[in-house]
Amino acid sequence: MSNSERVEQAALLTAVQELVAIVAQLRSPDGGCPWDLAQTPESLIPYVIEEAYETVDAIQRGDARAIREELGDLLLQVILQAQIATETNQFSLTDVAHGISAKLIRRHPHVFGDVTVQTVDDVHRNWEQIKAIEKGEDPTVTPPLSKKLSRYARSLPPLTAGMKIARKAAEAGFEWEVIDGVWAKFHEELTEFQEALSTDDKVHQEAELGDLLFTIINLARWYDLDPSAALQGTNQRFIQRLEQMEAAADRPLSDYTLEQLEQLWQQAKARLQADRGKG
Repeated sequence: MSNSERVEQAALLTAVQELVAIVAQLRSPDGGCPWDLAQTPESLIPYVIEEAYETVDAIQRGDARAIREELGDLLLQVILQAQIATETNQFSLTDVAHGISAKLIRRHPHVFGDVTVQTVDDVHRNWEQIKAIEKGEDPTVTPPLSKKLSRYARSLPPLTAGMKIARKAAEAGFEWEVIDGVWAKFHEELTEFQEALSTDDKVHQEAELGDLLFTIINLARWYDLDPSAALQGTNQRFIQRLEQMEAAADRPLSDYTLEQLEQLWQQAKARLQADRGKG
């Protein structure tokens, strides 16, 4: 290690130690922050998710300054969780770091051991075998499909989980022979959802809505489309058009009639399409 690398490593350790100390002070009963002291691992879950999504957004926008800031916010959530666990003698940030380091070394025997790989597929197969052994499973035995899919349902956002579940189920044989079958299923589920809406059973209505959404996810899979990206794009376009409407309006939008709002909407849509055409 060169001298400059040693200096950089020392600066990194100092910065992390400073952040850990700040978080510990915020959580201290002696002069700490009431908000931070009131937090629990469960109450912080929305912030973990929010900061992860904001980090993804910054990365997708390619904004280095925003990426740096959002990674800091995300790191704060990691340290907060570790601090709370330390206070209850469950584990520490040191344990977290040691654990992930050991896992990386264990799952990369082609880098840290004497295993030879030729392709990315080789790496993936080794990874899955090692992961199975870590969980006490026989790597030569394929685990039940339901066990793998339940993990997706627990740990991923619904749209992402739906796509993964649909893909894995299709690989196992739960698949339509032609796209017409998926469209038929869509119309069937749409009809059932409409029928459910005629009742007062919210549980049934949500169940039918879920079936309809899952079928739409399958349509996206057949057409090689990303439903999460599609919905994100629609959200962004809606906000952009709303921004254009507000810029053109001479009073609050709530003071306009529905017909006037529709006219402003179409004008905003046309303006944005023209701007994209110029680009």
